[in-house]
Amino acid sequence: MDKNEREDLNRNGIDDEIEPPMLDVEAGTKQLADRFQNNQGTDPTLSGGDIDARWEDAESGGDETVGGSTATPGQNDLDKMGKAVGVTYADTEELRIGEKRGSRDKNRWELDPASSEDYVDRTKDQT
Repeated sequence: MDKNEREDLNRNGIDDEIEPPMLDVEAGTKQLADRFQNNQGTDPTLSGGDIDARWEDAESGGDETVGGSTATPGQNDLDKMGKAVGVTYADTEELRIGEKRGSRDKNRWELDPASSEDYVDRTKDQT
C-alpha cells in the first residue's frame, strides 16, 4: 500500500486510525432487559420515565425519583413526571398543584378498606 493511501478496512470512507470504535449496543440492551427481568414490580415510571436513573430503588430510596434530591437529565418531561406522582393536567388546564394533589390523596384506592385482600372475607358476615 502506498504511504499516502489511508487504511479503510471496512470501506466506510473513514481512515481506520481516526475512526471511533463501534459501540456495543447489544450489551446495553441486554443490561436493560436484565434490569426489567430482575425488577418486575417496578419500572421507570417513578423516575419520570428515565431509564438511566436508578428506578429499581424508586420505592425505597427515592434519590432519582420525580421530586427526589438527585434529578437526572432525563427527567425533563413534565407530563411523565406528573403521571409518576399521580397528578396530570390537560394542555389548557390551569395549574392547581396543591389542590389537585390533595384531591388525589383523598380518593386513593389504597386508603379504601375495600382495597384490602381480605375485605370480602371480613365483610361477608356483616351482611
